Amino acid sequence: MSELAHTQPTPPPFDGLHGSSRSLAMLAVSLSVFLALLDYAIANVALPDIARDLNASASSSIWVVNAYQLASLISLLPLAALGSKVGFARLCRTGIMIFMVSSLMCALAPTLPLLAAARVIQGIGGACIMSVNIALVRFIYPHAEIGRGIALNGVVVAVGVALGPTAAAAILSMASWPWLFWINLPLGAVALFMAFKALPAVPRSTQKSDVLGSFLCVLALGALVMGGDGLAHRSGLALSVGLMVLGVACGLLLVRREHGLAQPIFPVDLLGKPEFAVAFVTGFGGFVASNFYIVSMPFTLHDELGLGSALTGLLITPWPIGIMCAAPVVRRVADTVSAGVLSSIGLSVTALGFILLWLLPLQPSVFDIAWRTAIAGWGFGFFQPPNNRAMMVAAPHTRAGGASGLVQVARQAGQAVGAMGVAAFFVQFGHEGARACLLAASCVAAAAAALSASRLFMRN
Repeated sequence: MSELAHTQPTPPPFDGLHGSSRSLAMLAVSLSVFLALLDYAIANVALPDIARDLNASASSSIWVVNAYQLASLISLLPLAALGSKVGFARLCRTGIMIFMVSSLMCALAPTLPLLAAARVIQGIGGACIMSVNIALVRFIYPHAEIGRGIALNGVVVAVGVALGPTAAAAILSMASWPWLFWINLPLGAVALFMAFKALPAVPRSTQKSDVLGSFLCVLALGALVMGGDGLAHRSGLALSVGLMVLGVACGLLLVRREHGLAQPIFPVDLLGKPEFAVAFVTGFGGFVASNFYIVSMPFTLHDELGLGSALTGLLITPWPIGIMCAAPVVRRVADTVSAGVLSSIGLSVTALGFILLWLLPLQPSVFDIAWRTAIAGWGFGFFQPPNNRAMMVAAPHTRAGGASGLVQVARQAGQAVGAMGVAAFFVQFGHEGARACLLAASCVAAAAAALSASRLFMRN
């Protein structure tokens, strides 16, 4: 194990870009992130069409979504470690190219298994981009302005996720579902051009690659997610428990194998820093709460309130609008006011928005739903950038890749656990499950706000 560790050279001073170089570099990051996140959400709307055209069942067609999400989550940390070695910009460009090739494969897939396999490759390409995007932001912006860059990145994330269903509906109104993937080719070409033109070269790690460690990391996260999903659906309980045990065992082996390494794939040493650990768990909790809302709210609107699909989609829109409205405010204060203050306020407002949605009258107006959703979204947009900034500045520059990977793990693992929670609530409570999820979302957001506030009592 010791032969894997190498002494890290002292990196040259690097305190961000300035002027047009910074603007172009941030545009390159934003385009690549937008590409990955737009396609994360865009396929959901087309699942019925895909199932019909490929002669597949509705339940099996869900793997078009699950394959992308699972591949992305389990590859994040190994790819973040790889980015530290080969360069964040190079990995981002590689991810865009993988994304474009896999999009071509998706568009041409004649069967559901081949489409799901192409989506796995696409998820890996997306993870190449997402695993290093925050690390790139850290090197694009000077240390004193990192919060501004992370806030802008948060807006891009919100817009990408929000536009997915809308873009899919617009494309499907004019063309067949393969065009959801054909559209990635021109978008990817623009993102790739900007990535080659503007992304900065940053110091690289000299540590030897750990292939076995990467395999253990993938196996641990994959087994935990699949086992947790089985438990949530109460299907194959013995297999699900076995997968959970396997995931924990692989995780422990990984931590033991990489103990003392300068650049571990699973950066448990960063989680040993109290300020980093609190920010990580706070971020995880925030995304658990958000997915309780995001996954369950369409069922509340469609099944409980009897709203049509178009209006249901429209009434989800105040969530990303709220996030975008928070960005100008949080950008001004993210670098000067502590995350313990800002993220706690944001999550408290999010919890308030969710509880107000839970308390909706039996026959609410469109406005009743919209303003409550916007409040929750504004709070979420106010919470994310300071919390992500806290994680990045708590890690040294030489660990930017690992920190960036954990930022994304907190997001995607939180989303996965939130979706599992919704499934468990639906199994337990039936038709009442959707409304119960809103109460659960509020409780989880409030707990995350309390954890975030604990930073105010930490010793500097």
